[in-house]
Amino acid sequence: MKQHKIPLRRCVITNERLPKQEMIRVVRNKEGIFSVDLTGKLNGRGAYLKKTKTVILKAQKTKKLDRHLEGSVPEEIYNELLNLFENE
Repeated sequence: MKQHKIPLRRCVITNERLPKQEMIRVVRNKEGIFSVDLTGKLNGRGAYLKKTKTVILKAQKTKKLDRHLEGSVPEEIYNELLNLFENE
């Protein structure tokens, strides 16, 4: 039986290469609107973050996500990400 290739993505904060299922994607579309991409299929420039609260807090503090997405990520996006992982 042939094994399927597992898609790997790099976290913009930790630089770890992890399976796509262990990451969350933040997207900026052509209109400049930011959103959290739970499906991984939205159009636009995307950046992946590891699904942990510490990584999201570090992204918010260092503004590294802003540089990768070429725009200023609103606080609402960080709040939405933190709410997703509140139980961790």
